[in-house]
Amino acid sequence: MDNEFADVIDHDVTTITCVCGNTVSTEGLIQANSQGVPVHIGGNTPVPAGLAAWPEDEDLYTLCPACGRVYHDVVIEETGTAPVAFRVDIAAGPIAEAIRVHWDLST
Repeated sequence: MDNEFADVIDHDVTTITCVCGNTVSTEGLIQANSQGVPVHIGGNTPVPAGLAAWPEDEDLYTLCPACGRVYHDVVIEETGTAPVAFRVDIAAGPIAEAIRVHWDLST
């Protein structure tokens, strides 16, 4: 099976166009940890239930909440390519709940 690649412009994770067509400006993309769990970006506020803490090592990933594809930010920033690192289940379980919590906090 061939690796899947998203489109990305100039090594910039904010310009990803996911394999499914989703972008930051359509359904949105979410920063996540190495398991694909959306991370809490709230600074000094406590991490809400369901979200992961911001990784101490700053090793971030980008999750597409439309299809569950996850991209490793450091690969994008270093190579200017966006291979799919792995996929997660966005329909049920802890990832689906974390996506819901993320969007609830964003509105």
